[in-house]
Amino acid sequence: MYDVLLIALIIVSVLLIIAVLMLPSKTNAASALSGGAEALFGKQKARGFEAGLRRTTAGLGTIFIVLSVVLAYLSSN
Repeated sequence: MYDVLLIALIIVSVLLIIAVLMLPSKTNAASALSGGAEALFGKQKARGFEAGLRRTTAGLGTIFIVLSVVLAYLSSN
């Protein structure tokens, strides 16, 4: 049981790293040149691929935390 959960944790870890790296960055290098338009248009909700990727990242993060807690509990007993 422990080994199966450990393998699942490793797989979820790799998928979580990939999902985080695929997220678009939020840096605003040209903020002085945009004239404040980024403050107005930058707060829109994520749609399509980006929204799905955010949900996937949140789900993988939750699974990672649950698996970590279960593995810690199993290793202590």
